[in-house]
Amino acid sequence: MPKFEPDAEIGQISADFEKCRFAKVSISQGRLSIRLPMIHKNIKTDFCPKEYMPEIDPTAFVHPFATVIGHTYIGKRVMVSPFASVRGDEGHPIFIGDESNIQDGVVIHGLGTEHNGHPVESNLVKVNGNKYSVYVGRRVSLAHQVQIHGPAVVNKDTFVGMKTLVFKTKVGRGCVIEPGCILMGVTVDAGRYVPAGTVLKEQKDADNMPHITDDYPFKDLNKGVVRFNTSLADGYGKIEFE
Repeated sequence: MPKFEPDAEIGQISADFEKCRFAKVSISQGRLSIRLPMIHKNIKTDFCPKEYMPEIDPTAFVHPFATVIGHTYIGKRVMVSPFASVRGDEGHPIFIGDESNIQDGVVIHGLGTEHNGHPVESNLVKVNGNKYSVYVGRRVSLAHQVQIHGPAVVNKDTFVGMKTLVFKTKVGRGCVIEPGCILMGVTVDAGRYVPAGTVLKEQKDADNMPHITDDYPFKDLNKGVVRFNTSLADGYGKIEFE
């Protein structure tokens, strides 16, 4: 992104932004309009030999400073916040279920799932009979700066806290992953929570994660986060960004 001083001439700012590959710059009646379309196809490679344009439900909202690339599906009323990256150009496809939210700075990506026309099964996950690089179910919250790196599954009604890494892992439905966790190569059963800062790399440790009970303080956290973010998606989707 070009840098410029607040008092710079509009013409110079326009020229600088036009150097950006995807920028669309126009000046009308002294008003500078800059659009950065960050939703686009992947390129053809030996690990992704077809071009895919992201499939985004019209009720979802992708912020202009978020990036969605390649073989991805984004469902109804999904909120994709600024500086999030959903990149289905290496591991693919990536699936984001209805009413989920991908908050600021979240990265969703996956290890290569294809090589010279053949699937790399070890980098794919199977959900409801279909194969994915990353599968995120309905009403999932991925909080600020979460990284979901495929192969990975996060099932419905789960909250994943800030700055958590989920890699080669399956998270069950209705879980709470508190902030700052690392989950690698494990399965977290439904209805469990993972305390803040936990590093899970052994299945025996994952099996011992506590159950969510009525006195767990964050048991209803995800319901509120989903409500706020679906409302934001509905509202921001009505705004014309320039």
